[in-house]
Amino acid sequence: MASSTVWWLIAGGAIVLELLSGTVYLLLLSAGFAAAAISAHAGAGLGTQLVVAAVVGVGAVIAWHLIRRKRPAEPPAAANRDINLDIGESIYVDAWNPDGTATVRYRGAQWTVVPRAGTTPAVGEHRVAEVIGSRLVVDKI
Repeated sequence: MASSTVWWLIAGGAIVLELLSGTVYLLLLSAGFAAAAISAHAGAGLGTQLVVAAVVGVGAVIAWHLIRRKRPAEPPAAANRDINLDIGESIYVDAWNPDGTATVRYRGAQWTVVPRAGTTPAVGEHRVAEVIGSRLVVDKI
């Protein structure tokens, strides 16, 4: 069996494992395996093929890691508008209890409202910043 065929089979196996695992790293390594197969088609020796596979595969993984590191971090699920559609909605607080909580009617149910840590409770319009269990953490608008 030709060495290029072996590299193509390894690349295909890495892609199958990638589909089963759900990470992107095996896909990047399979790009290195495919590059080694192409170098084998070009007539490069086994040592060159191994170097090409290592440089392209590891280089792609390092590039992906650097790209991911530059992206801003996702907010936690309790404060992520993509996960929880209550984030950013407005509510009106009529009165605050002595313990620093309030009860409001929101979406047809009673909710406990707490101000964000470090802020003082104030009557009026608030924006939901986070949902923790059945509590709405709010910011004054």
